[in-house]
Amino acid sequence: MAEQSPITPRAKDFPEWYQDVIRAGDLAEPAIVVKGAMVIKPNGYAIWEKIQRELDDRIKATGHRNAYFPMFIPESFLKKEAEHVEGFSPELAVVTIGGGKELEERYVVRPTSETIIGHFFAKWIQSHRDLPMLINQWANIVRWELRTRMFLRTSEFLWQEGHTAHATHEESLKEVLRMLDVYADFAENVMAMPVIRGEKTASEKFAGGVKSYCIEGLMQNGWALQAGTSHDLGQNFGKAFDVKFQNMAGQSEYVWQTSWGVSTRLIGGLVMTHSDDAGLVCPPKLAPYHVVVIPIFKNDAERAATEEVGRRMVEDLKGKGLSVVFDNRDERPGAKYFEWERKGACARIEIGPKDLEKKSFAFKRRDLEKKEFVPMEKGVDHVVAQMEAMQKDLFNKAKKFRDESTRRIDTWDAFKAQMDGAGGFASCHWCGDGACEGQVKEDTKVTIRCIPLGNAKEAGKCVRCGRESGERVLFARAY
Repeated sequence: MAEQSPITPRAKDFPEWYQDVIRAGDLAEPAIVVKGAMVIKPNGYAIWEKIQRELDDRIKATGHRNAYFPMFIPESFLKKEAEHVEGFSPELAVVTIGGGKELEERYVVRPTSETIIGHFFAKWIQSHRDLPMLINQWANIVRWELRTRMFLRTSEFLWQEGHTAHATHEESLKEVLRMLDVYADFAENVMAMPVIRGEKTASEKFAGGVKSYCIEGLMQNGWALQAGTSHDLGQNFGKAFDVKFQNMAGQSEYVWQTSWGVSTRLIGGLVMTHSDDAGLVCPPKLAPYHVVVIPIFKNDAERAATEEVGRRMVEDLKGKGLSVVFDNRDERPGAKYFEWERKGACARIEIGPKDLEKKSFAFKRRDLEKKEFVPMEKGVDHVVAQMEAMQKDLFNKAKKFRDESTRRIDTWDAFKAQMDGAGGFASCHWCGDGACEGQVKEDTKVTIRCIPLGNAKEAGKCVRCGRESGERVLFARAY
């Protein structure tokens, strides 16, 4: 086994720790020959496949159907919605030559698909009977980022984007919030990552939308991560692409649209929410490996005996739907433990000659320090129960950290001290003025992450300027 580089401790350098965990977990590596891109390796892609399966089931359960649209979008399409093109222009990759000839019209490599889907909605929607139209797409996206970080911000990434059209604004807004709830449920019950649902401020909303909503998680270094967004597009794209329908009274109206999406940045969120200084920690519902079974032996006889029992256990665990690795390589047990901890296997089982005599095995859960000895006859049920317990424990641990890192702050000095220190979410009053919001960002690099849904009304003074405020919002430094 090749010697493996150490993982930088979180407390020493969190960004370096993050890159080290991705490397040690064999999740991805920079695609150095392609600026700002990454190669998602099999371990990382296995997590993405599970994210896809879980989310795809949830999306389809709400009535949406999958489709696929071209990745090349005529540049003129983006120019039809002024705010949209202005918002995305700095990140666009543009194709000017095809087949060795200069193109008559340049193509933009898909930064998002509202425009091209709007074009086809105009062809497909004629009557109120065609509504609602509920479409989802799994695709790759290109945004020419200047500062990149694997999974969190790369020039190309994978995502899911939903696009819907409705007859009324009430119906489209209901869709926006329904999908936000789908994302929040996935984040908490599958990723074991607690999130805050909220509305973005006007300066943070999607370019071309009316309102944007988000789920926000808090990472172990006290920075926030926007993990998913859902946008109320109003009739902006309907008007830009002439997407009309005939209502029940025979009148022509523009549709009301939504869009919503999550991406491979969820894998980055998973890493930063749960992992530790030993490497990747992965919630069982998304883990590439649930259990590694390691036979321990010193001679051929011991090898044959421990492998026989180990292989039976592997098959029994696979029968329960678990992903199991049987690691009988000629390598020191300690080296195997080290490797599988770094790769995020949820648990390991050790079976040696003494364990066979006692009809038990050693069991070690990745997120716990203790090792326990489990009777063979109860082994499979115990492992299954521990996977369920680990899923819950990771969520509860992350939620405890998030709650303890969320503070009500009422003065500018206390705000700066908090953000210069431990960070976290600061629940503060804000006057509602975008200029004031911008000043906070300029002074501290802290942004308003969201206005939490169901926010209690409360009179107060803006933490930055002291003007009147009617509610608190959540501030944090963010990725």
